[in-house]
Amino acid sequence: MNENLEDSADLVNSDPYGDGWLIKIKPTNLNEKDDLMKSAAYKELIDKCQFLPI
Repeated sequence: MNENLEDSADLVNSDPYGDGWLIKIKPTNLNEKDDLMKSAAYKELIDKCQFLPI
């Protein structure tokens, strides 16, 4: 957990890929990273999901 956010919570929005990170994870298999979505593709998916009926 990023303890710096206790004093500067705004970093989550202003610098999410830099000092505003929330948690760090350790992957168990680095070969799986190629199967992850790029941020632009993930955003496109989320945008489409907003229009799906619940």
